Amino acid sequence: MKNILIIGSGKSSSSLIKYLLDSSDKEDLRLTIADISTANAEKLINKHPNGKSIVLDVFDKKQREKLIQKSDIVISMLPARFHIEVAKDCITFGKHMVTASYISEEMKALDKAAKAKGLVLMNEIGLDPGLDHMSAMKVLHNLKEKGAKMLLFESFCGGLVAPESDTNLWNYKFTWNPRNVVLAGQGGAAMFIQENTYKYIPYHKLFRRTEFLEISGGGKFEAYANRDSLKYRSVYGLDNIPTMYRGTIRKVGFSRAWNIFVQLGMTDDSYTIEDSENMSYRDFVNLFLAYSPSDSVELKLRSYLKIDQDDVMWDKLLELDIFNPNKKIALKNATPAQMLQKILQDSWTLQEEDKDMIVMQHLFGYEIDGKKEQIESSLIVLGENQTYTAMAKTVGLPVGIAALKILKGEIKTPGVQIPITKEVYKPILKELENYGIKFTEKEVPYLGYNPNNVIG
Repeated sequence: MKNILIIGSGKSSSSLIKYLLDSSDKEDLRLTIADISTANAEKLINKHPNGKSIVLDVFDKKQREKLIQKSDIVISMLPARFHIEVAKDCITFGKHMVTASYISEEMKALDKAAKAKGLVLMNEIGLDPGLDHMSAMKVLHNLKEKGAKMLLFESFCGGLVAPESDTNLWNYKFTWNPRNVVLAGQGGAAMFIQENTYKYIPYHKLFRRTEFLEISGGGKFEAYANRDSLKYRSVYGLDNIPTMYRGTIRKVGFSRAWNIFVQLGMTDDSYTIEDSENMSYRDFVNLFLAYSPSDSVELKLRSYLKIDQDDVMWDKLLELDIFNPNKKIALKNATPAQMLQKILQDSWTLQEEDKDMIVMQHLFGYEIDGKKEQIESSLIVLGENQTYTAMAKTVGLPVGIAALKILKGEIKTPGVQIPITKEVYKPILKELENYGIKFTEKEVPYLGYNPNNVIG
């Protein structure tokens, strides 16, 4: 019998828990799901005999260590900043570990100790990061084996709402942590390389420098640049590639409208607002506009941002009820970003039967035998409902499959790592196809970087 400890049972854990419970009889698994509240865990276990929930404060060192000692592998679905203490315990007690989060410097520092004990500490094995690594490396390794010279690598991913549940003018609903959506793009200029030239987009310009994408079976989308497109250049073996760009996918028109909030300062998370709990939505908007003894808030905003009354941008703002004088923010000492998030959650929260959609696309430009060619690799995954979302599926299934293959000794190379080796990505991508997570690859004309794709 193998004991799997899952710490955290938030939105991304539903498909992970279902996958492992469905495999538990055949693989002789026992699941313990630990969280500060067991309500969601109990709902997901649904009285399955091979699963149990337990209350855990992850900062309770004694209890945490006790649970980890009893397990064979630990899956941490906690926020990224909390992984490190769990990882240190896993090293101490000789346990494998899996997370879907980016590797931190503290996690990297455990590599030597993990290798010394023969432990696998697998990170970045969710959706993005995760599926993006595995699907990209599969194509890149194939091209390298054919002797191709890489000219271009572009990678895009987005968590969106499925067409049948797309019921607002923004064509968007929250499918993961709303706070991350509100703060997206902050923390420095977006950086990438195009035709051997480094490019930088400052935050206040980010949402007006977007690219159009056509995705088979999905239609037209736009993408804005991720903050650092170059961090995986060496990891992917693309040190000398002329063009490398990573971006976040949205439906066309979203970024232009989102830019309103950026220009007003509503996405700022660096200071708190006095008396925020007593402010109305209308008061919040007025915070960022000049005083006028005669003009309304609506008129001031339209004038400041040069939005015509018949512009769809204006309709998008009205749809959010952002000028309502009666709705209260009701958050004490809140930042502008927190206040904006509260307003958006009224309109953008997934309803019980809503379905979300994951869209991913990679473009590989390369030269082989003197001829320039390009591969387009695309993925679309639809969710089932508010609980078993496409986001939970594409994050949780790679985590669960990796954990099971580590337990069975099929993934055994030790150390702190991400899923970029054949040992890891080949069997996981193959199994994911059973769950409808399969990339469509096709040859397309090589265009290189086409500046005509840039909007604005």
